[in-house]
Amino acid sequence: MDPYAVIVKPHVSEKTMNAIDLNNELTFVVDRNSSKADIKRAFETLFEEQVERVNTHISPKGLKLAYIKLAEEEKAEDIAVKIGVF
Repeated sequence: MDPYAVIVKPHVSEKTMNAIDLNNELTFVVDRNSSKADIKRAFETLFEEQVERVNTHISPKGLKLAYIKLAEEEKAEDIAVKIGVF
């Protein structure tokens, strides 16, 4: 699967901004048909960072959200700045 088709856009809210600082975790809207393995592979390809785990959630609006926790040596805040969240 194409990494650009899997990860649609960053999801920004007060909760996800706190997750960046406290949990070293980023949140993205992803393709509804993608699996956790697809999301992990796409993120590691696009951002060249190691992923510790991926959790997914389907929102009441029908969007599939992926909570991507980065490995300890990686900084979610640096990636957030790079993609324009801050």
